[in-house]
Amino acid sequence: MRRHFVVLGLVCGLLPASAATLERLSLEQMTGKSTSIVRGKVTGSWAAFAGATIYTHYQIQVTERFKGAHGAAVEVVMPGGVANGLRQVFSGVPELKAGEEYVLFLWTGQNNLTLVIGLTQGVFSLATDHATDPTATRAATHELMIDRATGQAVKDQTLVMRLSELRSRIAAGSTR
Repeated sequence: MRRHFVVLGLVCGLLPASAATLERLSLEQMTGKSTSIVRGKVTGSWAAFAGATIYTHYQIQVTERFKGAHGAAVEVVMPGGVANGLRQVFSGVPELKAGEEYVLFLWTGQNNLTLVIGLTQGVFSLATDHATDPTATRAATHELMIDRATGQAVKDQTLVMRLSELRSRIAAGSTR
């Protein structure tokens, strides 16, 4: 009987978790870890399989670059999406909307895929409430978040600031 519980425990441990656990990242940490930070508008998206995983590819028209190589556009990849009539969903992965403008904290790996740092933490949506200085908002995640220093679970909070303040904080973080 004990053997059955051990086997059951091992099987349950091998099953994929239904939620993501994120390390809480400060704006300064995201700035430091990012290979590029851009402001841009989503101009399109498409999804395709890479092995057994579906990835959604977002085309971003860059309107401002805060960090990283220059270019008029960038392709950002996120796990999940719909391809060949199948849908995959991953917890903590943001969904970008066509025509919307964002500030994205990005990381490009050795495989040349560009991903968002910290999943939802690395996405600030821009509201055009003030044309010259829009409001940048990063919504709080509902995923489990851990403080690396303490190892304790922490609750995420929404960040709201003017784009000018976000720009200044990125510039200050890039010089450290």
